[in-house]
Amino acid sequence: MTPAIPPTLEKPHFIGIGGAGMSGIAKILSRRGARVAGSDSRDSETAAALRALGVEVHLGHAAVHLAPDASCVVVSSAIRPDNPELTEAARRGIPTVHRAAALAALMEGRRAIAVAGTHGKTTTTSMLAVALTELGLAPSYAIGGDLDAPGSNAEHGTGDLFVAEADESDRSFHRYRPEVATVLNVELDHHANYASLEEVYESFERFADRIVPGGTLVVNADQAGARELTARLAGRAGLTLVTYGESADATVRVKRLVSEGLESEVTVAREGRELAFRVAVPGRHYAHNAVAALAAGVAAGVPESDLAKALGSYTGARRRLQRMGEAAGVRVVDSYAHHPTEMTADIEALREGAAGGRVLVVFQPHLFSRTRELATEMGQALALADACLVLDIYPAREDPIPGVTSALIVDAARAAGAEVRAEHDKGAVAEAVAGIAKPGDLVVTMGAGDVTDLGPEILARLAG
Repeated sequence: MTPAIPPTLEKPHFIGIGGAGMSGIAKILSRRGARVAGSDSRDSETAAALRALGVEVHLGHAAVHLAPDASCVVVSSAIRPDNPELTEAARRGIPTVHRAAALAALMEGRRAIAVAGTHGKTTTTSMLAVALTELGLAPSYAIGGDLDAPGSNAEHGTGDLFVAEADESDRSFHRYRPEVATVLNVELDHHANYASLEEVYESFERFADRIVPGGTLVVNADQAGARELTARLAGRAGLTLVTYGESADATVRVKRLVSEGLESEVTVAREGRELAFRVAVPGRHYAHNAVAALAAGVAAGVPESDLAKALGSYTGARRRLQRMGEAAGVRVVDSYAHHPTEMTADIEALREGAAGGRVLVVFQPHLFSRTRELATEMGQALALADACLVLDIYPAREDPIPGVTSALIVDAARAAGAEVRAEHDKGAVAEAVAGIAKPGDLVVTMGAGDVTDLGPEILARLAG
């Protein structure tokens, strides 16, 4: 039976409907029978996928796009207060619903599994969604990125499980009531919203407090911030804590991890039993995401041997070390990594999968505030590559900050011994890469902005 749609969400209008998080919720609502409309600043494959479902997608933002009988306007924290559609909604008294509140409403009546953490949420959520689907459990899911095709970031399933990526960036994950929650790591990021690491800890503690009584929190046993969170939550009534990782005290302990090219084989020990499985992702970081998915699924009652085998059906998510193609003996991969920890993990994973070739990085910084706070660490991460190009900062929702440019990262990378150069013209990147790439090399376009568009251009130039 399709769950009832709250009256407020029967005729929603999404501002920024093409975004990863927004489009998934729009898709599920449409599948449940809502009349969905929305707008976005530009056309995209995601917008086309929504139109194929009957969703009305407007290009650009204008008050006239808001239907006379719209039941609400759905927004994310990225939408500016002066957006004309938001202003029109206020003038007409149409309620505004935050994206997370809409997702929380969709999760009502389902057994929710929420995946949180500073890094790795999309990969882990994707792995779990794919595995549960492979097992015939027909989960609903909402992911912050596509699996293998535009519009594949969400599904309205007939089963009782709902897997969702829980975003800590604006504290909106406090709205969820999961039966099982996972925290992959806890670090200071999103500097516009968190003034200190202590604020981040408090936010994750509040998220854990939202787990339903008798529920389970799965936490990384290896990462310092996650271990601190575990210590703070120890002894909470009605909460089961399950840890995973290579630490000797982990509930689900990683005993062996072998990367072979762009794949990995993992052996874990749990309750005195060993279990081995393969996943189509390279490197320690991604293999640990798979173990987190395994632990969360088992906590929800899925047999571990079945789930481990099903995790092998995961072939990747878009922009998470996505294989874009090969030309002239050079492989091109795309990465969403934009925080130093993610950048380091991806470059190290690609180093393992490069089979002796060089790793060349095209990096686009994301957000002025993040660059201001983490430029040194980003430069140090880039120094792990054999050579890198650094583009101008992708501003996303932010206005420029005086003195904050990608030159801060370039200088830090050089100080760390990197072979690095700034490239201010995106149109010149493909030619620049073709000038230095050799057969056997691996090129990665990296960042949370539109650097992903350069992958096909680089492949075309390499091909000739």
